[in-house]
Amino acid sequence: MVEFNISLEIWRCIKEFKIDVLLSSLGYILELWESFSIFVLVKMKMNMKSFFVGLAATLIGVQLGACSGEKEPVQAIEREYVIVVHGGAGAIAGLENDSVKAAQYYAALDSALVIGDAILADGGEGTEAVKAVIRYFEGNPLFNAGVGATCTIDGAFELDAAIMEGKDLSAGSVAGVKYIKHPIDAAYAVKTQTEHVMLAGEGADQFAKAHGLEMVEDNQYFATPKTMKWIEQLKKESKKNGTVGCVVLDKHGNLTAGTSTGGRFKKQWGRVGDAPVIGAGTYADNEGCAVSCTGHGEYYIRHVVAYNLSTRVKMLNQPIAEAADEIIFGELNADAGNGGLIAVDKKGNIAMPFNSGGMHRGYLYKEKGKETVTKSVGIGKTMKMIQE
Repeated sequence: MVEFNISLEIWRCIKEFKIDVLLSSLGYILELWESFSIFVLVKMKMNMKSFFVGLAATLIGVQLGACSGEKEPVQAIEREYVIVVHGGAGAIAGLENDSVKAAQYYAALDSALVIGDAILADGGEGTEAVKAVIRYFEGNPLFNAGVGATCTIDGAFELDAAIMEGKDLSAGSVAGVKYIKHPIDAAYAVKTQTEHVMLAGEGADQFAKAHGLEMVEDNQYFATPKTMKWIEQLKKESKKNGTVGCVVLDKHGNLTAGTSTGGRFKKQWGRVGDAPVIGAGTYADNEGCAVSCTGHGEYYIRHVVAYNLSTRVKMLNQPIAEAADEIIFGELNADAGNGGLIAVDKKGNIAMPFNSGGMHRGYLYKEKGKETVTKSVGIGKTMKMIQE
């Protein structure tokens, strides 16, 4: 005798499932019924209720699986706000074994998280948190953004940045700027004060100056003793080809993503990577996720990595960590697409995969009803929990 054992979990999912989809499924069942042999039902000794419930559960199986609780951590649904940051990826696996240098990066990542936390905890919008965090990175010579950026083949500095809001898909970016102290501010100004999405080169610098943004007189302002050494030699390859980024889920349920970079070391004049390209290195959609990438930009552009991930989450209902892994380790790899990404979805689930030796990264989130936050930073495979 064939029996359908419908669990309480399935009944819960059916009751919570969108009524229009459920009715559509039942309507399809009725259409099939006319051509379905009653003889089969009799032989199988199934009552009508079991048949309809079983077939309905089969037809909406994908949706039932999504609410089964196995792929969606319960705690993520209760997260009040989330912030994830990265400071670039590359051949840095051994860095965590250098206690002094590692401590500097851990402290910098922690500082970035604290800056974002102060804004989000007070109910601030994601855009404000992302801008503040990236401004901090752009002013820290440890990272390849703003001060400390890598130089072009002719020894100059050309910077890129982008920011995007998931609630309305508004975005702004700048590419190849030379005199804007904080490119992320210029990207935000493009988003909020123009009808455009991207401004590049001299025009972007002129735009920023006209709108009263903080400028520098000398392009060499972005140089540090280390980058000056690169400029003088230009023979020794740099491992500092990273980027900085920040993705946020704020208390209002909105997602925001931002990215800033100095690009690849010894890049050709005018080269633009993935960071300022919306959909490649930066993307946010409240129905998908917020993403910031770091790595060999040409590959991230070809694979439209940030949009790719958000669409998998939005359209396929794929868990964000699973989708991110498939892209970073499947579509890309250490030879063709070396790097990583950070991402957060509307429920507060995060992903931080990388196929390179390491990735400077960290996350912070606050669960509803709790006074403290959970915070962790990492360079190599191991994450380091930070106690408040």
